[in-house]
Amino acid sequence: MFDYLPEDLPCLETLRVWHTLWLTRIHAKIAAVQKRQAEVEQGRRRRPEPPDWTVELGIGAGRPPIQVHAGDCYMAGKRRRPIGRDEARRLLADGLRPCTHCRPDAQLDVPGLPRGIAPALCSLPQGHQHHEHSPSPAARRS
Repeated sequence: MFDYLPEDLPCLETLRVWHTLWLTRIHAKIAAVQKRQAEVEQGRRRRPEPPDWTVELGIGAGRPPIQVHAGDCYMAGKRRRPIGRDEARRLLADGLRPCTHCRPDAQLDVPGLPRGIAPALCSLPQGHQHHEHSPSPAARRS
């Protein structure tokens, strides 16, 4: 039925060599893909679990904490470190800003925080009041 092969022996030998070379390449590629898939799966099994909570760190000397996140929050920056539940609650209670995306303040149910309002949004820090940095209406007219 599918006997479209040539009748002469040199052509048949050439086809056999050619197909053998292709089968060798195909087997090598299958082995490489299987090895890569096994490595990916092994990496997936060995990957550590994300921390429950993280604190995002600022830039500069001492890298002060700037925001608390859930461990799997997609908005956490690159400068962060894992923290425990108690430290996350303490930082939030001390006034550190919670992430508005993962809402660690709601998840941790920190006592003393108004429900649904981030501490940093409740009041401006000392020295950042609007009237201290804006010229008075009289100064603007002159």
